[in-house]
Amino acid sequence: MEIIGIVIAGIVGLAAGVITALQISKRKNESKANSIIEEAKAEAEVVKKDKILQAKEKFLQLKEEHEKVIASRERKMADAENRIKQKETTLNNKLHENNKKDKELNKLKSELDRKFEVAEQKQAELDKNHRKQVELLEKAAGLSAEEAKAQLVEVLKEEAKTDAMAHIKDTVEEAKINANKEARKVVIQTIQRVATEQAIENSVSVFNIDSDDMKGRIIGREGRNIRALEGATGVEIIVDDTPEAIILSCFDPVRRETARLALHQLVTDGRIHPARIEEVVKKVRKQLEDEIVDVGKKTCIDLGIHGLHPELLRMVGRMKYRSSYGQNLLQHSREVANLCATMASELGLNPKIAKRAGLLHDIGKVPDDEPELPHALLGMKLAEKYKEKAEVCNAIGAHHDEIEMTSLISPIVQVCDAVSGARPGARREIVESYINRIKELENLGMSQAGVEKAYAIQAGRELRVIVQSEKISDDEADKISFNIAQKIQTEMTYPGQVKVTVIRERRAVNYAK
Repeated sequence: MEIIGIVIAGIVGLAAGVITALQISKRKNESKANSIIEEAKAEAEVVKKDKILQAKEKFLQLKEEHEKVIASRERKMADAENRIKQKETTLNNKLHENNKKDKELNKLKSELDRKFEVAEQKQAELDKNHRKQVELLEKAAGLSAEEAKAQLVEVLKEEAKTDAMAHIKDTVEEAKINANKEARKVVIQTIQRVATEQAIENSVSVFNIDSDDMKGRIIGREGRNIRALEGATGVEIIVDDTPEAIILSCFDPVRRETARLALHQLVTDGRIHPARIEEVVKKVRKQLEDEIVDVGKKTCIDLGIHGLHPELLRMVGRMKYRSSYGQNLLQHSREVANLCATMASELGLNPKIAKRAGLLHDIGKVPDDEPELPHALLGMKLAEKYKEKAEVCNAIGAHHDEIEMTSLISPIVQVCDAVSGARPGARREIVESYINRIKELENLGMSQAGVEKAYAIQAGRELRVIVQSEKISDDEADKISFNIAQKIQTEMTYPGQVKVTVIRERRAVNYAK
C-alpha cells in the first residue's frame, strides 16, 4: 500500500510538473503572439497611412485636371459667346441697312409711279395729236394711210430685195460669229494644246542589206527561199536592181512587219532555207502578238486609261499596224483621245470618259474577223461585249451618225475625230475622189447664171468664181457668193471649210491709132 501511495504521489507530482511546464509554454506563446499582432498592427498602420497619402495625391491631381478642363470649357464658351455677339451685331447692322434701303426703294417706287402716270398722260396727248396730223395729211393727199403704205411698199420693194439680201448675209455672218464664239474658242484651245506628228503610211517597206551578195542567198536555189518566205508571210518580196535594198509590198501592215522582222533575223543569223524560214516566221508572229499587247498596255498607261478589257487592249495595239487614208490609226486614236479629254474639260464634262471613248472610237476597224458592218457599229458592239460604259458605247456608235447620240460625250468624239482627220497633212486622199470633188466644186460654181469661169484652188479649199461684169452687179455678186456657199454646204462632202470668192471685174479698153 505504501508503494502504491508512493507511486501515486510520484505520478501526481509528475503531472503537476507537466501542467506547470505547459502553463509556462502557453504564456510564452501568448506573449510571442501578442508581439506579432502588435508588429502587424504597426505595419498595417504604416501601409494605411501610405495609401491614404497616395489617395490624397491622386485626388488632388484629378481635381487639378478637372479644374483645367472646366477652365478650358469656360474659355471656349466665352469665345463662342463673343462670336455670337459679334454676329448678332453684324446682323443688326445689316438689318438696319436693309430697312434703310427698303425705305429708299419705296420712295423711288413712288416717284416712278408718279412719273409713269405723267408719261401715260403725255403719251395719250401725243397719240391724239398724231391722229389729228394723220387726218390732215389724208385730206391733203386725197389718200388714206393704208393706201399710202401700199404704194410706198410697191415703190421700195425692188430696192428692199437687194438691201434685204445684204442684210441677211450680214446677219447670218454675225449670228455664226456670235453662236460659234465659245465653240471656236474651245476647239482652238484644244488643238493648240494637242500636238501630233504628220505620218503617211505606205503599202511598201524597204529592207536594207549590207551587200548585194545577200540578195542571192535570200532568193535561194531556183527561188525556193523567196517563195517559202512569200508563202509563209503573205508578202510580195521584190528584189530588183535597187542597190542594197529589198522591197516588201503588202496592204496588211502586220504581215509586212512580220516579213521585215523575219528577214532581219534570217539575214543576221545567216541560215536561210525553207525549214528555217517557217520556224523564224512562226517565232516572229508570236513576238509580234506580244508586242501588240505591250503597245496596247503602254498606250493606255500613257493616256491614263485603266480597267480596259485584255481583248480591247490587244485591239488598241493592233491599231499601230492599221491606217486610214494614210493616217496611222493608233496615232489618230491617241490624238482624238487627247482632243476629247481637253475639250470635255473645257466644257465641264468628265475628261476620263471622253478620253476612253476617243481612244476606242475606231476599234471596229481592227477586229480579227471582218463582218459586213460599219466600223462604228461594230466597235460599239465590241465595247458592249466587253462591258464598257453606255456613254462610251454610244459615242463609238454615233461618231459617224449611224445611231442617235444620247450623251454629250458623243458629239465631242465626233468633232474631235473630224478635227484629227481633216487637219492639213493628216490624211492622204485617193486621187480619183479628189479629182471628182474638184470637178464637182467647179461645176457647182458654173451652174449659177452670169458666171463666166470657176476655179477650185488650194486643194479644193477655195472656189474662185469670175462673173460677167455687164450682166451681174456688185449686189448680185454678193448674192451669187451666198447661194454657192449654201449649195456647197448642203450638196457636197468635204473636209474643213470651202471659201467662195466671187470676182467681178470691169475693163475699159481703147486703142490709140
